[in-house]
Amino acid sequence: MVKICNYGFDESFVEEHRDMHGIAYTQNVLSGRYKNLILWYLKENDRRFGEIKKFLTSVSQGSLTKQLRELESDEIITRTVYPEVPPKVVYGLSKKGKDLMPIIDMMEEFGKKHGR
Repeated sequence: MVKICNYGFDESFVEEHRDMHGIAYTQNVLSGRYKNLILWYLKENDRRFGEIKKFLTSVSQGSLTKQLRELESDEIITRTVYPEVPPKVVYGLSKKGKDLMPIIDMMEEFGKKHGR
């Protein structure tokens, strides 16, 4: 069983199963109910928090904030704060996040082909 915690991977797992590390790392980065949808929504344009919240109508503000913080912490998205009153915060894909887009696109195609 893959041992993943908030701080990364169990060192013995990484050493013993180097070939699986990439899969487990990617799964860890994308784990979260809304992360895939957030990334898909940011694919074309940077978005403000309110736009993302409107897109994901069923997510609570706290859950969305948590997912965004985790994606930012993993360097998948960027968060830009503009010095305005009230503050303007914009989220966008980082280079690392853009590298994930082929995976998100493949998930989309798989769902179109096999989903109901």
